Amino acid sequence: MAEKIGSSEEKEEKKLTDLPGIGPGSAAKLEAAGIFDLMGLAVLSPSELSELAGLGEAAARKAIQAARQMMDLGFSTGFDYAKKRQEIFHITTGSKNLDTLLGGRGIETKAITEAFGAYGSGKTQLALSLAVQVQLPKEQGGANGKAVYIDTEGTFRPERIKNYSEGIGADYEKVLKNIFVARAFNSDHQILLLDKIAEMVKEGEPIRLIIVDSLTAHFRAEFSGRGQLADRQQRLNRYMHQLMKLAEQCNLAVYVTNQVMANPAQMFGDPTQAVGGNIVGHASTFRIYLRRGKKDSRVAKLIDSPNLPDNETVFMIETDGLKDVEI
Repeated sequence: MAEKIGSSEEKEEKKLTDLPGIGPGSAAKLEAAGIFDLMGLAVLSPSELSELAGLGEAAARKAIQAARQMMDLGFSTGFDYAKKRQEIFHITTGSKNLDTLLGGRGIETKAITEAFGAYGSGKTQLALSLAVQVQLPKEQGGANGKAVYIDTEGTFRPERIKNYSEGIGADYEKVLKNIFVARAFNSDHQILLLDKIAEMVKEGEPIRLIIVDSLTAHFRAEFSGRGQLADRQQRLNRYMHQLMKLAEQCNLAVYVTNQVMANPAQMFGDPTQAVGGNIVGHASTFRIYLRRGKKDSRVAKLIDSPNLPDNETVFMIETDGLKDVEI
């Protein structure tokens, strides 16, 4: 199902070594630091490039200017921007109700979709469903691609992938082979894995979905207390920006799950709020709040989107996938 992405998307790309002053040795140093393309270099400062590649500042400045000219990083018209948005893929969640909440076709590439909620609200089940659905052909709501699953809490379950695969009539073993799973044991490892994904895309893997389940678990455990809050938020901010950069450059979707906490200052209404504060909130393109509903249903509430109204819907988590509930 996800063997190849159409070659019509492939185009001749400039390499790092096409830039003045960047030889094979400098390019190797940059790639070791997670810089694989012109965009990654173009956004560096001369001092950063100098340190990473071992260049003088003047040579670094010249290489950055050349990269920016090649990338054409200026303004474009709204019409041109709209044309570029036609490259976006959509990945069905498996539930029509949930897809409708997200604009009709599910989550989209070049965007971060965050789902937060209490334990058992369905965040991981949605992640597992997306990892299967992304492999479907585009006409069936998939992106004909593979998924990467960064597991920070030991939640990935192959048996659930088997259930979901059977639900769409897909070959279980083939589906599993198209999901790359990494168990991240701390925040440094979690951050490092993003560089590995960039390498895999560069090597030709048709990755269309990154799942991080959960986004904040390690950051929350390692940076506890008010004294470390600023450090935690800075690292989270950098991580979210790396995710967004990957999503934009590689035209892939990012789905992250997030933990919640109770806001003791809230006197009325639901005191539940997502961990990570405004850093995660502003970096996420779409935010969904999941909670348990009546008769084992799940309620999904869209609370932030650049183009969709706040709304909510209901769905069920069955053995073979996400199912709709009459609203």
